[in-house]
Amino acid sequence: MAGTVEQKLAAQGVVLHEPASPVANYVGFVRTGNLLFVSGQVCFDANGKLIAKGKLGAGVSVEQGNAAARGCGINLLSQIKAALGDLDKVVRVVRLGGFVNSAPDFLEGPKVLNGASDLMVAAFGDKGRHARTTVGVASLPADASVEVEGVFEVS
Repeated sequence: MAGTVEQKLAAQGVVLHEPASPVANYVGFVRTGNLLFVSGQVCFDANGKLIAKGKLGAGVSVEQGNAAARGCGINLLSQIKAALGDLDKVVRVVRLGGFVNSAPDFLEGPKVLNGASDLMVAAFGDKGRHARTTVGVASLPADASVEVEGVFEVS
């Protein structure tokens, strides 16, 4: 049976899926003590298709990027569920780090990353408020538009 957080997400139309397997020499998450570090999640949907592909500011809109960041957030939550079995074990979202595949003059990265941040607050309430870094990058794996990593305090 799904926990409270998962039920809240389901009421908002968010369904978690099996997380993607790592594509290189790393693991999806590492727990040390009460911290869970989740590797960067690109914006694949549940079917393994990119939600947004290409560069923000050069063919990909802020709205498309925001949706892609939300998809990254769903993938983070899927990794957490795989690690803990229950999202209710998240005590706090500590930090998100976002990478935006950007044209050199694209300056709206923070608006893009709000897709992931807003999802964390929707899922966890005040416990979902977090520190965050947004970085524009020249490229991402598979030409994904967005990648997001996270640190979570867990019980």
